[in-house]
Amino acid sequence: MNSDGTRDFIRVAICQINTTVGDISGNVGLALDSLAEAEAAGADVAIMPEMTIPGYPPEDLLLKPGFVAESRAALEKFAAATNKCAAVIGFADGAASDDIDHRWVPGTDGTVRYSNGVWNAVAVCAGGRVAGTYHKRHLPNYDVFDEMRHFRPGDGAMSLFSIAGHPIGVTLCEDAWIPDGPVSQLARGGARMVINVNGSPFREDKAAVRENVIRQRVAEAGIPVVYANLVGGQDELVFDGGSFVIGDDGEVVARCRQFDQSVAIVDVELPEPSPTLDTYPIISVTERRSAPTGRVTGPSEPLLDLNEQRWRALSLATRDYVTKSGFTDVCLGLSGGVDSSLVAAIAVHALGPDHVHGVLMPSRYSSDHSISDAEALATNLHIDVRTIAIESAHSALTSMLEPNLDDGRIEVGDLTDQNLQSRIRGVLLMALANEHGWLVLTTGNKSESAVGYSTLYGDTAGAFAVIKDLWKLSVYDLCRWRNLNSDRELIPESVLTKPPSAELRPDQRDDQSLPPYEILDPILQAYVEGDRTVSEVEAMNLAEPDTVRRICKMVDLAEYKRRQTPVGARLTGKAFGRDRRIPIINAYRG
Repeated sequence: MNSDGTRDFIRVAICQINTTVGDISGNVGLALDSLAEAEAAGADVAIMPEMTIPGYPPEDLLLKPGFVAESRAALEKFAAATNKCAAVIGFADGAASDDIDHRWVPGTDGTVRYSNGVWNAVAVCAGGRVAGTYHKRHLPNYDVFDEMRHFRPGDGAMSLFSIAGHPIGVTLCEDAWIPDGPVSQLARGGARMVINVNGSPFREDKAAVRENVIRQRVAEAGIPVVYANLVGGQDELVFDGGSFVIGDDGEVVARCRQFDQSVAIVDVELPEPSPTLDTYPIISVTERRSAPTGRVTGPSEPLLDLNEQRWRALSLATRDYVTKSGFTDVCLGLSGGVDSSLVAAIAVHALGPDHVHGVLMPSRYSSDHSISDAEALATNLHIDVRTIAIESAHSALTSMLEPNLDDGRIEVGDLTDQNLQSRIRGVLLMALANEHGWLVLTTGNKSESAVGYSTLYGDTAGAFAVIKDLWKLSVYDLCRWRNLNSDRELIPESVLTKPPSAELRPDQRDDQSLPPYEILDPILQAYVEGDRTVSEVEAMNLAEPDTVRRICKMVDLAEYKRRQTPVGARLTGKAFGRDRRIPIINAYRG
């Protein structure tokens, strides 16, 4: 306690930035811009996300010795620009092995020898130098994480960093999820605060889970923890930021907004030094400075509700996939259905209406209301729209194919006829994309992907599957949420109330091929996300046993399709591809 009755505090700048994998110089530029803001605010320490310099996750780029060397060289450049404000920044440390046949092999003594000598690391920099480094000790190898393939775990002696004259501990992501792990160990060694640097990907309601975990570490350690997270889209992954500080009393001191870049300044009160049970070396980084007048409480953003999380995650993922891939504009097929309507609305939010191009491709089976609904959506969203009727191509291809068929004809509305229409539309979208330099967004949802209710090289043709991890019922929920939270109706009510249909044969409806989505989605959630066997799903009494078996068989048989579809934003803890990895050739039926 100070003589005036106040507690010591340290001014922290949480730099929630959006990096790009492989853009080493660009990432360093973002970090330096954030550091300048921190310096201007009188911060004692600026905290950057996990693997800021190479971008996260760099995956097999870490097997390239040159890439790792550039990451380390960029760290030195960053450190040279530091001054009085200490900076904690993620980078790849060590040297990649030229032997890429094995990432780790058992040693003769029963230990594990890692053939890739790269650590997931943070550096603590100040005064133009790297004062010290910390290597991530616990490597996650579950969900979307595959860090044991690329990194070796840190196993050296623990150290503390004297920042502004206070002993501070530094940890990396998974280290803070371990009960009585590095956070508690650093506290026992005399740390008065622990910094936890993260690249924690989004899944629904993950923000609350993170806070609960860190609150547990604080309860164990008795010191505050600053949790700094990455923000941005990277392939399927979305990083939602939502950085926060938990005080030594277990309360949230500050919370940054999810899905936005920011530099948040917050003064974190430090508990009184406690007797140390362990002794760690203390690396001197910066001296104690005169405390600035006044206290900065930092942001206090609320946790977002589920639909806003989904909306902002999908918008951020779409924007970053498009722009980080070097594109400015997208196109998509507008059918007048709920899925394409939602994807168009997300694309407009992500990129702006001037960069979204809707294409109506009516066939002989298209209803008048599907065309009028698509036109109304385009008007509401203020996007460019064009119409290309596919009848002439449909007739021409039918004429070309029929002489080569056993019965000499394609039956109206049969599977061949349906898929032919879908593939014509895929060809047209890709041709427009080639001509104009656009990127094609696909519009299939998770329910359709699960049961293979799609056409390879047709409606699956494109670059990014925006709602790939969103169940059909959630598509409706998100559309209604968006309309309620807009200043006008964006998605026409008629789109939300009419029976869903692919309109690939006369009077077609989804419920002629599939159970109603109110029945289908719970079955799929149990089988796909719950990892239950067919017999276990049957026992849940969600539908008749024959229906359950038929749906689960459709899921299994559609695996070959899912392997050939575009990547899409991950929303759940069991996304196809990134999380759920099932063999294509698979005779198990459970």
